[in-house]
Amino acid sequence: MSRPEILAPAGNREMLGAAVFSGADAVYLGLTGFNARRTAGNFTPDELREAVAFCHARGVKVHVTLNTLVYDRELSGLADAVRAVAAAGADAVIADDLATAQLVKSIAPTLHLHGSTQMSVHTPEGAKELAALGYDRVILARELSLEEIRAVCEASPIEVEVFVHGALCMSVSGQCMMSAFLGGRSGNRGACAGPCRLPFDASAGLKPGQPGRACHLSLKDMDYIPHLRELMDAGVASVKIEGRLRTPEYAAAVVTACRAVCAGQPYDEKLVRDIFSRSGFTDGYLTNRNDGKMFGVRTEADAAATRAATPKARELFRRELQRVPVHYELSGGVEDGGVKLTARDDDGHRVSVYSADEPQPAQKDPLPGIERALGKTGGTPFVMDGLAAAPGEGGFGFLPGAAWNELRREALDKLLEKRSEVTPHAVQAFEMPTYPAHTVGQLPALAARFANAAQCPAEAAEKLQYLIFPIAEAESIPGAWRGKTLLELPRVMFGRLEQKTAARLDALQDAGFAGAVVNNPAQLRYTDGWTLYGGLGLNVTNPMSAARYASLGVQGMLLQPETALTAMQAVAPGVPTAALCYGHLPLMLTRACPLRNVRDCGKCPGGGTLRDRKGRDFTVTCSAPGGAGVRTVFNPVPLYMGERLRELPVDVAVAAFTTETPARVSQILDLLFNAQPFDSEFTRGLYYTNN
Repeated sequence: MSRPEILAPAGNREMLGAAVFSGADAVYLGLTGFNARRTAGNFTPDELREAVAFCHARGVKVHVTLNTLVYDRELSGLADAVRAVAAAGADAVIADDLATAQLVKSIAPTLHLHGSTQMSVHTPEGAKELAALGYDRVILARELSLEEIRAVCEASPIEVEVFVHGALCMSVSGQCMMSAFLGGRSGNRGACAGPCRLPFDASAGLKPGQPGRACHLSLKDMDYIPHLRELMDAGVASVKIEGRLRTPEYAAAVVTACRAVCAGQPYDEKLVRDIFSRSGFTDGYLTNRNDGKMFGVRTEADAAATRAATPKARELFRRELQRVPVHYELSGGVEDGGVKLTARDDDGHRVSVYSADEPQPAQKDPLPGIERALGKTGGTPFVMDGLAAAPGEGGFGFLPGAAWNELRREALDKLLEKRSEVTPHAVQAFEMPTYPAHTVGQLPALAARFANAAQCPAEAAEKLQYLIFPIAEAESIPGAWRGKTLLELPRVMFGRLEQKTAARLDALQDAGFAGAVVNNPAQLRYTDGWTLYGGLGLNVTNPMSAARYASLGVQGMLLQPETALTAMQAVAPGVPTAALCYGHLPLMLTRACPLRNVRDCGKCPGGGTLRDRKGRDFTVTCSAPGGAGVRTVFNPVPLYMGERLRELPVDVAVAAFTTETPARVSQILDLLFNAQPFDSEFTRGLYYTNN
């Protein structure tokens, strides 16, 4: 087993120092603007350069997060951000939007590219697709079991990174819109407000309108530190600590624990728990125990434990870890009038210093004392790794201890300075492509997505341009509908669902369907022969990303629902675009089930509701019982644009039906066909915002 990289969060300069001093092999940090933690301290371009110099001097890599969805107006700024990362000499960019990936490869091709967990990659085929797209590493979704992680590692042609400690989002990363639609702050844009930590109550017997009190969307923090050796054995290349919004003490405590376990040594479990937890930890995903024990909240007792543990954790980075081997070469001596000390590292850096004092003849062998003096490297990142002695005529002679200490300090200072020199990445000239704007004012064609065949009215099916059904419904679709039917693939697929879905697509190849809707990059790998359309899960928000998917064979795509109409207008990549015109938006897609707080799978009818603190009910649906299934939490108020369809700057308007009855579906489609106002409470979503 090779020891994985220990990757620590660095939300600000103090946290960076704590992570490095306590022994992290790499840090990840945000450049101001384009990252998934915009409320962290983050780093300006100048600060990034200083951070890289500090880290590289100590043998620590720097990964820069540019993992936020971007709009057309931001692409030129994103290109400048890539140039800033390259100029700083950072090691890698963490990206999710294909536009970011394209800019990195076009502008600074020697920068490593890591696929963010927001890409929702969770299968072997997903890792292979990221490799084909030019990524050097895949950061897996946090919902995977050890067996699922092992399967990805065995199949992946690129490095695999997994989270091992820190906060668990309730939703699969990259598939959550709850903060955006409930609070106006998009988690996909780096500004999550954490609404899932508020009360969402699955308890039975709540009276209509009664506020929910329980926090049934709040997961405990994950803790895989006890399983690190198993992850090492699985082939994981990097273990990542979540927490750029936490404290330096938190980073140091968890880094120290990870280093100990990787070395086969015990660690301070109490300190790790006390420095931050939500009523303890969970390893439910890793161990396949997806149950109610995964849930927890941050209590006052937890906060008190953190306050008490902070001074102890602070001691972990009071002095930096000595880990950079330094090799000494000593020559000269009495007859030469002085000594020359050369210090070199394993990266080819080399410096030499000379004694200010002339050595005197020694009455005993000075070498043991010299070795002791040169080995006193405390307070630096260096550790002595050998001394090659070549005394001149008359030997090294005698110098006082202070002289040897000064020689050592001067040599190590110069070596650290040399190691701190930043090596920028070569930057290529790049001209930002221009994309035509989509026309506004034309009536888009209507399509509809249904949960099942029985939900679709026959008379409406004839009038719709496309019908969209989950692939699980394929055999139920009447032959007369298939020529306009697209089969929707799941946004995430755990267990063996990916293999089963690929086999099902092969079996349905000649069944007369119009195409398939892909919702994950992995699905591009096993849909040969199908006409492809991009779904909600691809998170398309800008023309560069849309054009990249088009180049991969996607013939049309649904734009991410957080996208405002003004931003939609800019997405015209040469293939049809679509937007939702009706639907209860899927706010959250999760493998953990909030209903497990109050019932087990065996007694569940296949879904339920969550009551928020304002007394509103959020429908929860389940794709399958147990850990292989996923749950979707829907907004209680539907999006509706029926009388404003001409304001949608897209080619196709899609009505998405979930739990509506067939009769209600008919009513809503009539409203849409006739461009009528909605007949009950609705929302325009974020279409008229300035995002």
